[in-house]
Amino acid sequence: MALLEYQGKQLFARYGIPVSPGAAAVTVDEAVAAAEQAGYPVVIKAQVRVGGRGKAGGIKIADNADEARQYAGDIIGMDIKGHLVDVVWVEHASDIAAEYYASFTLDRAAKKYFGMLSAQGGVEIETVAESDPDAIAKIHIDPVIGLTEEQAKAWIAAAKLDPAADAGALEVLMKLYTAYVDGDCDLAEINPLILTPEGKVHALDAKVTLDENAQYRHPEWAEYEASQDLDEREQLAKSKGLNYIGLDGTVGIIGNGAGLVMSTLDVVNQVGGTPANFLDVGGGAGADLLANAVEVINSDPNVKAIFVNIFGGITKCDEVANGIVEALARVDVRSPIVIRLDGTNAEEGRAIIKAHESDMLISQPTMLDAAQRVVQLAGA
Repeated sequence: MALLEYQGKQLFARYGIPVSPGAAAVTVDEAVAAAEQAGYPVVIKAQVRVGGRGKAGGIKIADNADEARQYAGDIIGMDIKGHLVDVVWVEHASDIAAEYYASFTLDRAAKKYFGMLSAQGGVEIETVAESDPDAIAKIHIDPVIGLTEEQAKAWIAAAKLDPAADAGALEVLMKLYTAYVDGDCDLAEINPLILTPEGKVHALDAKVTLDENAQYRHPEWAEYEASQDLDEREQLAKSKGLNYIGLDGTVGIIGNGAGLVMSTLDVVNQVGGTPANFLDVGGGAGADLLANAVEVINSDPNVKAIFVNIFGGITKCDEVANGIVEALARVDVRSPIVIRLDGTNAEEGRAIIKAHESDMLISQPTMLDAAQRVVQLAGA
């Protein structure tokens, strides 16, 4: 669950991370009132989950009420890369002596938390990584031990922040780590983390992604759901309890297990195709679940062929095959389905598919064979 900037700042503030005073506004009058309360000059920022707001005209500095009214009117309703602006964040403009970058996320391979810190903030961290990878100080954090002050101090020294920022950065990083862990975040990022001429360090921006698997622990997250920018496919998948992410390709993907689905996307790309989605049906593979999955994929008009990739462990391939056959009877599928079964009861599953094979249901023995066939059918 990706938060808007102002929502991320509100989360940071709950953990004591300093942020600029401000308020969200959905109308011009609300924006002007927020500007008066924050104190001029103010920054009026479009709230969308996409970069490039400044270049698109979605960030403006207003020195008085007339400018605040004009800029808020220009930004509210603006289309930024296909995202309609329906809320702006208005905050007091900050004087900036230096800009830094800081973030925490998870390194799944290392099974540890992962932190990045750089004295080069205010730009995309990917750009810094490409042009000057040594400018990013990286650390791994044992979740059992947590981030210690000693580790954080060494991290700050490695990032070569301005000496005037060391104490403030230490305080912010320790609080950001707490927000990341206790707030059940997948990502907690500040870019830029600024040093003011007065020597204060605070968050000028916030990028936060929450782990939806932890939602049962956070009833307060309900307020975030209404602002989620989901397309029709994602809304349908969410209503059916499916783990789905929409993409822009022509090959629909269904698999069991996040790792297998990611590998499936990779192999489709490798043989010249373009995935239309990520859809993980998890450990269950009954007819209801598969019918729902096929229905969601089928709702995407860009999908020309569907790749069902199942590795049977606890899930038995013959049950998957029966589920696919039953799903086809329930859903009016527009695109051919290529299925690859391997693992527990794979031979039995393939026999079931073989008995029902047609131009709309095709079995392939390996993931590569299936990927090549589905990409061929998609016309890539």
